[in-house]
Order: sequence, then structure tokens, then C-alpha cells
Amino acid sequence: MLFFFLIDSLVVILPLLISVAFLTLAERKIIGGIQRRVGPNKVGYLGIMQPFSDALKLFFKENIIPVHSNPFLFLFAPALSLNLSLISWAVIPFGPGLFLVDLPLSILFLYAVSSLNIYSVLIAG
Repeated sequence: MLFFFLIDSLVVILPLLISVAFLTLAERKIIGGIQRRVGPNKVGYLGIMQPFSDALKLFFKENIIPVHSNPFLFLFAPALSLNLSLISWAVIPFGPGLFLVDLPLSILFLYAVSSLNIYSVLIAG
């Protein structure tokens, strides 16, 4: 039962993360066009592999934690923000009968989870 829930979750989360990566690529290309420069075009054909290159660079980047900060909170704030953003997609219906969790008050759950996201900003500050 847990295995099927994990598969269903990955079916929702992976396309969501990939679409965000390519929307970021489109934003960078549009901003580059506005500024009369090329934009990201080095990795792959017309820069199509740029989001994967950025993710790989971010994964291997050195983690610098400020000296006078709490290391747990410094790492917890972005993780909390990402998790709350992904949890909110659990109640969004993708079609008739296509949803991860069927809650009777799903709009209330969506409002509650989105209002909790301010805590990640406060913790990061």
C-alpha cells in the first residue's frame, strides 16, 4: 500500500519539478532576449539541458553556513519551504478521479498549508 502511494506521489512530483526547471529556463531565455544577450545556450542543443546542469551544479556546490547562525535552522528553512510547496499539490485534482488525496475540505487544507509557508521565510531570516 505504501509502495503504491510513493509511486503515485512520484508521478505527481517529478513532472512538477521538471516543469518548474524548464519554466525557469524559459524565463532566463526571455530575460536574456530583453537584455539583448543570448541567454543560456551552452549545455545541449539551444540550452535544453541547462536545467539539469544547474541541478547538478547545485547538488555538488559547497555548502557555506554562516558562523553566527544556527546550522539546523539554516538548512531546515529551505527544506520546509520545498516540502510545504509540494504537499499542497496533493489535493489538487488533475482530472476526474485523478488526485493523490481526496479530502472533503481540500481547499481549506490548501489554504492552511500555504499559510504555513511563511514560517520558512521567518526561519530563514
